[in-house]
Amino acid sequence: MDADDVLVACEGLVPLLAAEAPAAEVARQLTPAVVEAVGRADLWRMVVPTSLAGHGLGIEPLANGTRVLAHGCPASAWTISFLVMHSWLLTKYPAEARAEFFPADRPWALAPAPLAPTGTATAVDGGFRVTGRWEWATGVRHADWVMVHAVQAEPEFATWFAVVPAGEAEVEDVWHTSGMRATGSEAVRLDDVFVPAHRAIRSQALLFGSGPVAGDGMAGMPVPQVLALMAAAPAVGAAEAAVDLYRERVASRVLAYSLGDRAKDQPVMQARLGAVVGDLAAMRANWDRAIARLERVGAGEELTVEERVGLRLAAAHTVRAARRILGDIAEGAGASVYFEQSPFQRIQRDLEVLKGHVIFDWDRTAEIAGRMALGIEPRPTDMV
Repeated sequence: MDADDVLVACEGLVPLLAAEAPAAEVARQLTPAVVEAVGRADLWRMVVPTSLAGHGLGIEPLANGTRVLAHGCPASAWTISFLVMHSWLLTKYPAEARAEFFPADRPWALAPAPLAPTGTATAVDGGFRVTGRWEWATGVRHADWVMVHAVQAEPEFATWFAVVPAGEAEVEDVWHTSGMRATGSEAVRLDDVFVPAHRAIRSQALLFGSGPVAGDGMAGMPVPQVLALMAAAPAVGAAEAAVDLYRERVASRVLAYSLGDRAKDQPVMQARLGAVVGDLAAMRANWDRAIARLERVGAGEELTVEERVGLRLAAAHTVRAARRILGDIAEGAGASVYFEQSPFQRIQRDLEVLKGHVIFDWDRTAEIAGRMALGIEPRPTDMV
């Protein structure tokens, strides 16, 4: 499978994701039909290294495949892409763990990975005892494994990403939201669960290490930047879908309280459509440029600290621009786009919830970029 194959497969899944989106919203998780279709399309092992029987692809196919899937349902695209990406994270673990995660007959693992270090890890013989509660575990209802981030206080301070079988994690049914419902991003809890040493890895090694596995198309890429730009992909696809819907609406709409006036004949409608088309092109160019920079990391280049901050800013700006495009469309689309059967209202709700991810916090991201512009080094908690 190559990048073109990924796009073809994702384009083929768009009608199914669109048809299943209402049911996924009600269920608050991917529907069985979507999970099975992604498996048939052979996408789950997209970024698993070739030496582990994956396709070994890089960030560009993952991001653009996600963008395309979002034309059908942004929340489902987000969930699929996170589960795909997390298999790559698991390849960074020791060989004994990789053998558990990637059996020969199923070389991928579906694993949510909440990143906040909201648990504790106590060193014991052979590993750790892990306790805590973590938000938000996207796709946990489909999980084989659960990855959590925990703090070790003694005998030395360290933070670890620990992995447990899904059955050892308690899932809290908390994801009752106005948008992104299909992500099923529940909270998970562990209560003094033993994690063997081979299924725990220091946070720095997971977030910034290159990993030990050959055939890794994403080798050397820093996880925060991969996460940010990949997580922005559903926003790009959502904005593209919304602009397409608006173009169709302007072309066919007859204005209320008129004598049959057509929207397409109104200069103001033409101008609004032209403006969002231009804004979409600018947003897409910014995001594409950032993805291309990360691809070069996979080819062996290194990122400067300034570039790391710039990629984080590009991701947050992408989501901000997508929301503005949706807002501009909504101002001129009329009230009927808010009927339940309209995909536009779901796209807009999904984007409003998507922007709540910490990686897209505009104020915090802009502050980091501003400090960098003034020559002030990032703090350890800035996720760059």
